[in-house]
Amino acid sequence: MKSSVKQLFDRVAEDYDMQRRQLIPCFDDFYGMALNLMESPAASPRILDLGAGTGLLSGMVLQKYPAARLTLMDLSEKMLEGARRRFAGSDQVEYVVGDYTKHPFTDSYDMVISSLSIHHLSHAEKKELFRTVYQLLEPGGTFINADQVQGRYAESDAYYRRCWLEAIRQSGLSDEAISASIERRKVDINAPVEDQLVWLEEAGFSIADCMYKYLDFAVFYAQK
Repeated sequence: MKSSVKQLFDRVAEDYDMQRRQLIPCFDDFYGMALNLMESPAASPRILDLGAGTGLLSGMVLQKYPAARLTLMDLSEKMLEGARRRFAGSDQVEYVVGDYTKHPFTDSYDMVISSLSIHHLSHAEKKELFRTVYQLLEPGGTFINADQVQGRYAESDAYYRRCWLEAIRQSGLSDEAISASIERRKVDINAPVEDQLVWLEEAGFSIADCMYKYLDFAVFYAQK
């Protein structure tokens, strides 16, 4: 499964940032809420971005915390090439090509962030990752995950899908880009909001909540 995800995102690496706004009907609110939740008392917070892709979310974080130290991790080297270009010349950013569900992390972080990545994992892998993230965070550290979620009912998911398809077809995307996006979503393994909050609490987080939701796009916040 992970190899198919990697191949799908390798193919769109060059156009990913340009298309992201068109593929997410609630782009501004979705990323805006994630960024608002990223609060740290540290002037130079250590931040791990899981499934960082081209560094879109990390780029927003650096505008908020110009002295932040960032570690970007992704399965796709081609996606991270976009991040390397985005942060060219910066000594605050390091890059790790690999599978964050298996990586032997050795550092700790003030914040762990992720956007539109964790929903590709099996539910068992999500639960294990939440435990890993908890261990990686310093006391008081936070985990912000902007991701896709499953509805409580099949009817909900069908409605989400209809709304999303209508939005992207009106966005100006080419038929080819729309078809490729629909193909990528075939490997999604979305989980319900309620289940993910339980898994975060089971991982040890003292606070876990869904702070924003629009259709199947949600922003989670958890604090150690």
